[in-house]
Amino acid sequence: MPTTNSATIRLNSKSDRRIKAGHLWVYSNEVDIAATPLKGLEPGSIVTVETATGQPLGLAYVNPQSLICCRILTRDVRKPINQGFLEHRLSNALALRESVYKQPYYRLVYGDSDGLSGLVIDRFGEYLVVQLNTAGMDALRDDLIAALKVVLKPKAILVRNDSPLRELEGLDTSVEVAFGDWPEMLHVEENGVTFTVDATSGQKTGWFYDHRENRRELVRWVKGKRVLDLFSYVGGWGLQCMAAGAESLAAVDASSAALDQLQKNAESLGFADSLTCYEGNAFQALENLLEQGQKFDVIISDPPAFIKRKKDLNKGSAAYKKLTSLAMRLLEPNGLLMAASCSMHLPEDTLIDLVRGAGRHLDRHPQLIYRGGQGPDHPVHPAIPETRYLKACLFRVSPSL
Repeated sequence: MPTTNSATIRLNSKSDRRIKAGHLWVYSNEVDIAATPLKGLEPGSIVTVETATGQPLGLAYVNPQSLICCRILTRDVRKPINQGFLEHRLSNALALRESVYKQPYYRLVYGDSDGLSGLVIDRFGEYLVVQLNTAGMDALRDDLIAALKVVLKPKAILVRNDSPLRELEGLDTSVEVAFGDWPEMLHVEENGVTFTVDATSGQKTGWFYDHRENRRELVRWVKGKRVLDLFSYVGGWGLQCMAAGAESLAAVDASSAALDQLQKNAESLGFADSLTCYEGNAFQALENLLEQGQKFDVIISDPPAFIKRKKDLNKGSAAYKKLTSLAMRLLEPNGLLMAASCSMHLPEDTLIDLVRGAGRHLDRHPQLIYRGGQGPDHPVHPAIPETRYLKACLFRVSPSL
């Protein structure tokens, strides 16, 4: 990977406004390809981005195959993009997390928000899970691994290059140990509760740190309550409720492996006798529970992204509303519903309105008592709305007024 820029990308007239305002992405239709053609540039190579009049805007990595053809790494065009650069950015990201969290379990790097577009790193104590989701980050892999060894001194590093985002960049997918001896299982501590997760084949990086603050809020409300955890994975929500004094937990997930691990986590925490697992589709599971006449005091609905693209908004919104309606029917009067969404294209106000609509349809009165988002280890870049994606809205659902 070259440490200095070897090419220039010139933007069309007025296409620099968003970049000057703080954004870091350049779209292919913003490039003056007559003056600076994208074709022929090596994906992942470093370029200088400049205005239509030749004013430097920063150094970026380029990928002619992607709609987002350039991602700016620094505004200082004199700065080499090398191991030292990465060590500085990693140290800055680490300082933020260490100022907030006492234990080393968090998202260490959150892409653009940490000045490392396309990079995700989750920390599990002395072990790191890395995702290189763009050609530019893939090209920096060797320098990145070396920088992580210097800054974090980990026991091992796993590279989880199995995200579908890589396919959009024209990259292969793989999962491999880049350094050290990788364990069979990883330990996670969150809000005082310890979990074990599959270190290689768990969902995403193995854990979802983004809801930490929302889980901490929910457990204030659950003592003595019967909890239903939809899309439970390995128990991040539900078992923290049990640790906070919930009476029982029913967990629903489509993955048998996830439920097996949830069961093991429940056993290690001493809650196995109060746990019931349901494997299968969440919508069908809710229908089955309704037919059985079951009721719950607290229901957690934290599904995968139903809306991955803007064009999926209507279909995805209908799915969220159906899920919410089924959940409300299972709630005891004055029960609690945690309605969450990781769909960036679903605004929080729309999620709240979907809950309102479901409540009116069922003659219920939902009261919004908490609204949260991602934690400080997922900082939001003010100029990039895509970095703010998580919503968590807690409702008290009463009979109609």
